[in-house]
Amino acid sequence: MIRFRKTRSGSGEHAILENLSALYGFAMSLSRNPTDAEDLVQEACFRAIKGMSHTAIKSDPKVWLFTILRNVWINEWRRRANGPEFILLGKPRADGGPLQQWFSDERERPEDHFERNVASGKIRLAIAGLPEMFREVVVLRYFEGFSYRQIASILGCPAGTVMSRLSRARAELRNILDEKNSSLVALRRKRRNG
Repeated sequence: MIRFRKTRSGSGEHAILENLSALYGFAMSLSRNPTDAEDLVQEACFRAIKGMSHTAIKSDPKVWLFTILRNVWINEWRRRANGPEFILLGKPRADGGPLQQWFSDERERPEDHFERNVASGKIRLAIAGLPEMFREVVVLRYFEGFSYRQIASILGCPAGTVMSRLSRARAELRNILDEKNSSLVALRRKRRNG
């Protein structure tokens, strides 16, 4: 839980609280792990609080926060790549872990949830299958609503590079979704005939 002490300017704290869920969504798209995403958001918020006197927050707090989050993720990724690899020894939990309760809930079956959100799920899976440099541009543009200039500021690259990556990401998404759609149609035909 994040708690703030009284300061002269509440705008920084307000910006952090206002963007927590968006930061978490972006962290999930980067790390693909809920625990790591929570850690990334926590570290980014900690660094943002420490840097509240920074002048960049006055221009666009959301871009500033997303830049901090991305930099924290890059640093963490580098640290893990250079550090030791830990292997968990032991048996898996007998109770099924934290998802057991969700799977056993009769009111909300995973199959029902999937059927209601098929199109959304296909798109999210396709986005998750994109290379990292395309995935982060798609998430920042279409899920977070950043402009090309803001994305360029977050990623530290020219706006033209952002537009190019976004165009290539859209083409890749079309290919992925067309392949999945073609294989689904073939599977349905096979089931009908076989």
